[in-house]
Amino acid sequence: MANTTSAKKMVRKIERRTLVNKSRRSRVRTFLRKVEEAIASGDKSAADAAFKAVQPELHRAVTKGIYHKATVSRKLSRLSSRIKALAA
Repeated sequence: MANTTSAKKMVRKIERRTLVNKSRRSRVRTFLRKVEEAIASGDKSAADAAFKAVQPELHRAVTKGIYHKATVSRKLSRLSSRIKALAA
């Protein structure tokens, strides 16, 4: 357990940041799920719309430190290729 006042303050700050990060991560996952469902249903226009909505959310998550830049880039690339495959 934290002994110093600064360590106790850090514990309080970490708890608050954890809650914020949890909600941000949940929001991103919701957007990703919408894209996955559109791809699974085979609806290209819905998948395109969902993909356009998820892109800024993922990039915002990078700036907030939720995801690594390469992880987001890889996710977007794979989603994009799956959506392109729907048209074929």
